[in-house]
This record gives sequence, C-alpha cells and structure tokens, in this order.
Amino acid sequence: MAEQHINLNAVYEYLQGLQNRIVEAVELIDGKNFLNDSWQRPEGGGGTSCMLEEGNVFERAGVGFSHVKGNKLPPAATLAHPEAAGRSWEAMGVSLVFHPRNPYIPTVHMNVRFFVAKARQDSDEQDIWWFGGGMDLTPYYGFEEDAVHFHRTCRDALAPFGEDLYPSFKQHCDEYFHLKHRNEPRGIGGIFFDDFNKLGFEQSFAMQKAVGDAFVSAYLPIVQRRKDLPFGERERDFQAYRRGRYVEFNLVFDRGTLFGLQSNGRTESILLSMPPIVKWRYDWKPEAGSAEAKLYTDFLIDKNWLGL
Repeated sequence: MAEQHINLNAVYEYLQGLQNRIVEAVELIDGKNFLNDSWQRPEGGGGTSCMLEEGNVFERAGVGFSHVKGNKLPPAATLAHPEAAGRSWEAMGVSLVFHPRNPYIPTVHMNVRFFVAKARQDSDEQDIWWFGGGMDLTPYYGFEEDAVHFHRTCRDALAPFGEDLYPSFKQHCDEYFHLKHRNEPRGIGGIFFDDFNKLGFEQSFAMQKAVGDAFVSAYLPIVQRRKDLPFGERERDFQAYRRGRYVEFNLVFDRGTLFGLQSNGRTESILLSMPPIVKWRYDWKPEAGSAEAKLYTDFLIDKNWLGL
C-alpha cells in the first residue's frame, strides 16, 4: 500500500460528534438523559462513557467513545497483524449497545473505529492503519419489515463506495456474529468490516462516516414502531433468556472486548454492552409453532433480507 497521509484529528472529531448526535437522538425517544462519565487511562488516552439505565424505552443503553494509546500491542491485535508488533499505537472509536425494555424492540450494536500502528523512527516503515466497525440487529420477536429496513439502510450507506461492499460486509457480519458453540447466529446480522483501508485514507474514512451516520435512521424507526406494543411476563422471560446468548458472544468471541481487557482498558466502559437482566436455562427449547419458535425458524437463519 502506498504511503498515505492520515488525519487523526479528523477521525477524533468525527467520532466525538457521532457519539453526541446519537445520545441526543436517543434521549428524544426515551425521555431520560444519559449519564456522561469521562475517564483517563494511565497508559495513555481516555474517553467518555454515556450510559442510560432504567429509561422509559431502554433498560440499558451505552454509547462509549474511547481514544487510547500504547507502546505495545495486546495479543488480540498482533495475532492479525504480527508486523505491527513492537510499535506504538493509537485506537479510537465509538461503540454502542442498546437493550430495550420492550421485547418487541430488538437489541442493537454499532461500532466504528480507527487503529494505527506507527512507523518507528529512523526506519523505512510506514504507518499501519485501518478502519473497522459495523452494526447488527438482535431481535427477540422478529418482524420482517424491520429486518429489511435495517439491511436496506446499511446497503444504501455503502452503495456510493462500491456495490460489492454490502454483500461482502453482510457475509462478514454473519460469519463474525456466530456463536460457534451454539451453532446459531446472534441475530439477523447487518454489516461488519475490519482491517479496511483499500480505498485510501480519505475514501475509507468517508465510508466509515457513512456507516456511522446511517445508524440513527437504521434503528430508531424500528424503535418508534415497536415501543408501544403490549407485552407480558412471557415475552420478558424469553427476552432475558435470549440475552444470555448476547453475553456469551461478548465474553467469549468479541474482539473489541478482548482488545479492551488485554490493553488494560476501563472495565466499566468495556462491559457497558452487558444487559441488565439475563437468564440461562438448561437445554431449553421453544414450544413448536410458538412466537418464540418463530425466531429460530424464520429469523436466526442464513437469509438475504433484501431478496437480491
């Protein structure tokens, strides 16, 4: 890859602004304000964790911004990039997970991030950098129109940067958010990308901005449609059971969680994605033909939601 100028300040400013815009949009829907918790990391950098708990619409919603630095990459990064070992590095990103109160609203995750391993002084090395991120949807009671809307918004955000990106990123998402030990997907997917730099810095950054900017229009219309649907203890119980899958994935497979913990990140901020109420049951199966069974038969499947 030819040497290219990267603009860390532009990425930093965009990510901070994105966090603020998402928090403001969610507060309008929920009616309750986020707690803003700024923190510093002894090894370098810091961030702001915005958390809403016990809201009217969201039982727990976290939007975190972090900008961390270090002199030695943690194993989660050097496995994929052994050539970056021994370099100083910077990573910054916005990551969010929203756990709604109403089981008919899906849980959502979104992350956009930038990473650079800097060239060492007095060497002919180049900076190693990439963008990563995406968003995915995890319903408890699925609605096809919600799945189509979410995927269509993702596709439209990526379209200006290449028609091949959406199908490629959708496939990566399906493969990544898969619970291998359960042999089931976490949800209905979305888009996921990592190590992305093939368009050069400016266009790769523009693509990442398009993904981040699409989040509100991808998710909040679904929230508006579902937030006033009536539900009872049965639906809440199933929601808590399915949230267990979310915890399993985040603690066993999620690269961001592993990177954060291995790089001595702030634990409270790393684990803001955890749902507040979760249940596990031994070898539980939904009743055949039930609304709960429909999640498995109609939504937790390999499907092209746009019919392409």
